[in-house]
Amino acid sequence: MTKRAWIIFAAICMAIIGGFIYLSRSNKVNVATVNPITIQTATADNGNIADHTYGNIKSKVILFEYADFQCPGCNSAHPIIKKVVEKYKGQIGYIFRNYPLTNAHPNALAAAAAAESAGVEGKYWEMHDKLFEQRSNWVELTGAARTNYFVSLAAELGINKDKFSEHLDSASIRKKINYDLAVGTKAGVSGTPALFIGKKDVGNQRVSNGKIVSTGEVASGATYVWTNADDFEKYVIIPALKEHGIALPSES
Repeated sequence: MTKRAWIIFAAICMAIIGGFIYLSRSNKVNVATVNPITIQTATADNGNIADHTYGNIKSKVILFEYADFQCPGCNSAHPIIKKVVEKYKGQIGYIFRNYPLTNAHPNALAAAAAAESAGVEGKYWEMHDKLFEQRSNWVELTGAARTNYFVSLAAELGINKDKFSEHLDSASIRKKINYDLAVGTKAGVSGTPALFIGKKDVGNQRVSNGKIVSTGEVASGATYVWTNADDFEKYVIIPALKEHGIALPSES
């Protein structure tokens, strides 16, 4: 994919929050006392569904991703982030939170619900990967066809179809998604994919000619750091590990 295409991809997803989030008056969540850079445990506010974590969650370096399963940029970033997180899973923790931009992506909310429903049955990461990897198969579906497709994915993972279907429309799943949205908004998410280590927005960095460049240079061909695994490793993960005195895998 060309650099210009990557920039267009990102522009599609970097939507202003106002009209693009699913957070109705009846489902607003009070996160005034919530710290977005801490791992969220199961509470009544999030439907008793804790953060989905991967890797070393006791590490001082935790990568938080806020994403939309239908977002083309998120879909393109998925294999890159997965590859790097897998390489450094002994050194860093990784948390994925829902941030469906429903006005732009009508299937995003249903996909988030599918992932969370699989999570209730202990298959969150498996469904998370399937939704991204098979995005082209469900992105244009609607109504029953969309639901049936997600149910078929659940069945492939060995999840009972009836249980999965019950979870899809449950209040707890809605609470979890709304909670993630609220926490993301508090963290300063302005589009997807959004990536943070601590309070630092690491996903909004651009790279050109082997170096990080300013936002104003995007038009000259700079690409987001999450569009290339080597860049993501070099400019996001390794600096964070060094900052906290954590040895790289080859040095451990």
